[in-house]
Order: sequence, then structure tokens, then C-alpha cells
Amino acid sequence: LLEVADKFRELGKTVIIGGPNASLDPEAVRDHCDILLMGELEDMAKKFFADLESGDWQKEYVAMKPDLDTSPLPRFDLYPNDRALSGCVQTSRGCPFACEFCDVIQYLGQKQRHKSVEQIIAELDMLYDIGYRAVFLADDNFTVYRKRAKEVLLALREWNNNRPLGPVAFHTQGSIDAARDPEIMQLCGEAGLVRVFIGIETPNEESLKESLKRQNVGIDLIKEMQVFLDHGISGTAGMIVGFDHDGYDIFQRQYDFAMANPVPIFTLGALVAPVSTPLYDRMEKAGRLVKDGSETQGVWNTNINPVLMSREEMAEGLRWLGNSLYHPDHFATRVVNMIQKMGPQLGPFKAGYKPHKMRAVEAQGSGVIRKIISKGPAEKRMWKTISEALRENPEAGVMVMNSMFSYAQIRCLYDAEGFWAEGGLEAPTFMSTKAVV
Repeated sequence: LLEVADKFRELGKTVIIGGPNASLDPEAVRDHCDILLMGELEDMAKKFFADLESGDWQKEYVAMKPDLDTSPLPRFDLYPNDRALSGCVQTSRGCPFACEFCDVIQYLGQKQRHKSVEQIIAELDMLYDIGYRAVFLADDNFTVYRKRAKEVLLALREWNNNRPLGPVAFHTQGSIDAARDPEIMQLCGEAGLVRVFIGIETPNEESLKESLKRQNVGIDLIKEMQVFLDHGISGTAGMIVGFDHDGYDIFQRQYDFAMANPVPIFTLGALVAPVSTPLYDRMEKAGRLVKDGSETQGVWNTNINPVLMSREEMAEGLRWLGNSLYHPDHFATRVVNMIQKMGPQLGPFKAGYKPHKMRAVEAQGSGVIRKIISKGPAEKRMWKTISEALRENPEAGVMVMNSMFSYAQIRCLYDAEGFWAEGGLEAPTFMSTKAVV
């Protein structure tokens, strides 16, 4: 970001920086831009755009947390929609949970704010008319307020059941505790929700307690993920390594946990302490923050010195874990597990689903599969195994294709970062030779 900003300024361009990072850590970007925006745009938009138009702008603009009823309808028609696989509608901002490592609640607050149902439907109408048949509900936690979520889901169910050219597939972010509410799970399925991202983080309960991820403590995470599948909804799970209670056994534990789950995609990363979070403050007070620049080198690095292993060991363990999770045979096992355990569709997808016919989708659908299987015999065998299982449960097709898109992205990233090891990796010696803590 800073390199790009500096280059444009060298070329005489006016550079504006805003968003979460600029709001939470303004000193890191202040000297690299002409205009710094801190906070959410709605409250500052009128003056900011007027100042830009007049050419007489301020160096800084600061806004508070707006009422989302003031958020205008996005101009989706001005976007290059032929490049997008999914539309996006934000229905709320904020999350009431207090996870120690999360900067969302520092930026958007723990008091969740909501758009009206009428505005949500208006935005969906615009996306549908453009041609979208997949929409991400961009919420930090869509299901956390049950009464509100049910109100939105009822509206989505009615809207989706009445689409003249076929239904829309929704995906969003939620928390595992939604599985304990049968009514909300039923409504999610009936509304057309096909995928949800859930921050599982770790099967290590001491690490969950340490990070204040209380909603995941004391429950059977595998059993609760199955509840989503029972309602025709696939899961994508967040996975983090590097908590203070994570010993050398954590990589094998995470792998075993993943392979026991009917979840194809796990987002994998080292624990990081974002600026302004309680975790950052705790690490700084303990003298465990890394600020020499090495923390930014690589997707899986961290600005924390772990307690029970070195940063180098954590990076090595993460590389083994990533290669193990996404070895074609292991990935196929999880996809087949999902297909076999996927319950029937409850909503509009019972009659079938037709993706929107945009250039990106036409190029990506079969094209992504061809690109994956061209990588080698293991990938070809993987797709053969998955496609054979899919014949037994064709209703899982949307979820399988979502997983294949994600797999292709992950492999691309691993290859670009030099993270991928053809044929897999042997476990690092410290995983077996050092004492498990």
C-alpha cells in the first residue's frame, strides 16, 4: 500500500487513503497520502466530495459511526460486473463478541448497526437486474442477533422464491452458535444460504479461552458444523495457529480436526496482533511484538513472538499444515465428506440453480476445473473422485463448485509464495522430536 501510494505521489497524483487500517493506525499512513480519511464514509461523504469537487480539501477527515439508514444505494451499474463472480450487500456492521485478536470490533464497534430490510431488498433488486445470481452478505456476524437475523431471512426467503429468472445463492459470515437455534437454521436454508464462513480458529480449548472466543468453548465443533450441512449449507472455517497455549502438537491437531470435518476449505494463518486490539496491547506490554519489518514478509508471517515455539518453527509448521490440508487426496476426502453428509436443499435450490452467465463465470466454471486437473495426475484423480461422489448428490453442486474455486485460489497463492511442495511435505522434525507441551 505505502509503496503504491508513494509511487503515485511521485507522479504528481493526489493520493487518498482510508478504511480500517488508516482509521486504526493513522500514523502508519499519514505521511504517504495527501488526504487521510478516518472512520466510516457516510457521515463525511457530503463535505468530502464537495471539497474534492472544489479543489479545496482538508488533509484529514474524521467521522463517527453512522446510522446505516444514511448509507446510499451503491451504484452497482458503474462497476465492471463482467469481472465479478459474486455481488455484495452489507446488511450490518459490527459484532458484539470480544475476540482478543479481532480489529473489526475496534473499527466498527461491538454494538451492531443494521440496514433496513427495505434497503437490503432494494440493493438485491439492483444486483439481480444486472444479472448476479450469487451475493455475499457482507456482515461481520450475520446470525448473532437472532430476532434481527430472522427478520432479514424471512424477507430473503420471500424475495428469492419470487425471482422470475431463478434464485440467488447467498453466502455470509456467522458464528458456530447459530447451530443451536433450529429456527434460524431452517430459515437460512429456506432463504437460499449455501455457504457460511465460521471462525473455528482451533480445537485447543485453552487457546479459545485465552483469546476470549467464548462462543466456541465447551461445544462439539464437528457436530455443530454438521448442523449447517443438515440444512443444505456448506461451511468454510477459519483456522489460526500461534496462540500462547499452542505447543508443537498443534499442527497435527489442526490437521486431524480438519480431516474429521465435512469442511473442504479452511483459511489458514498465524495469529497476528492488529494495531488497536487487546492482543496488540498485551503483546506490546510483554515485549513480544515484532516491528523490524520481517512481520510483513509473507502471507503466513506474524508480528508476535510465540511462547511455545519460535517464529521460524511456526512458519515451517504452517507450511506443512497447508500442504497437508490441500494435498489433492486430502482435499478430495473432505469434499466427498461434505457431499455425502449434505442434507437436502430447503429453499429455492430444490428446483436447481443456474449461475449468472457473465464472462467471468463462463470463463471460470469449466476453465478452473481444467486448470486444476492440468496440474498433474493427483489433481486429475482428485476431480474424478469428487465428480463421482457428486453424481450421488447433485444438489451439492453449487457448494462443490464454490470449494473448487477456493481451492484454485489457494493453490495459486501457495505457488506464488513458494509455499507449495509438489507431492506434499514430510512433517518437520520438531513436531515429533520435541516434547509436546
